[in-house]
Amino acid sequence: MSQSWYRIALADGAGTRLVVAPGEHLGVAIELARARAGRGDEAWPIAAEPAAPGEVPLGESVGKGVVVERGDAPAGLELFRWPAGILPGLAGSRALGRPVEGHLRGLHGSVHALEAVVSGDRLVEVFMQLVEELPAADNIEVKVTGHHDGAGTTEVWLTPRLADVRKAIRFLDEHDVELLGNGHVEVAVYLRNQRSTLRVTEHKTIVWLTEEPELADTFAGWLVARDLPAVDPLPLVASVDHYHWRPTATRSRKKLLQHLHRLRLRRVDSWEDAA
Repeated sequence: MSQSWYRIALADGAGTRLVVAPGEHLGVAIELARARAGRGDEAWPIAAEPAAPGEVPLGESVGKGVVVERGDAPAGLELFRWPAGILPGLAGSRALGRPVEGHLRGLHGSVHALEAVVSGDRLVEVFMQLVEELPAADNIEVKVTGHHDGAGTTEVWLTPRLADVRKAIRFLDEHDVELLGNGHVEVAVYLRNQRSTLRVTEHKTIVWLTEEPELADTFAGWLVARDLPAVDPLPLVASVDHYHWRPTATRSRKKLLQHLHRLRLRRVDSWEDAA
């Protein structure tokens, strides 16, 4: 697979730096940048974008994992720790305002919607805690987006009917990096009798959709109890230019779809993405 080059802004609590790093996909470049240019294991990416042709080194260094340091990152980038799978572009980071953890509640017809921004590794932790709170979990849906490996086709896969919430927790816990940390994948837990859905979106926010006002109130309380207060407006990375990525421990799209099939999920829908 061919390599691409990316501009990646890193932060580590002591400062920021901008590097240019190669990778088969953005996740590979991020891991390489952190390993070669980060100040220890605490460095985290705050923004990224494709590198311009003039920034790509030529000659023997190409293809050998070289990371080119460009000095301090541009001014105006926020140091927010985005969850694995999503990053704003450099311009998007400056345009986003100050990202914060919190949630926003809205009403769309009869559906109450709550969306929460959770930072870093806490996203998976909070999501799993919320699943544990659910009164039921009938099915898990996995949506593999069309931008995964640039396939251009989105596929939706569904687990068999689950016996209880514990089955859902076990499935999600075994695939937390593969599914919850993958910016090319959405995961949803369906509660049929409660007419509700709990989702981790492709933008790595947590969304609760329900037709039951009491369940919306309850869910808001769960979020507040986890230090995710009501915030309006809530800065969302989806509102600015941004990039989806996947950790290096995750599968390629082809292997992921094969894995879902082996897990006895069935494909229930697919569509070609708009050009």
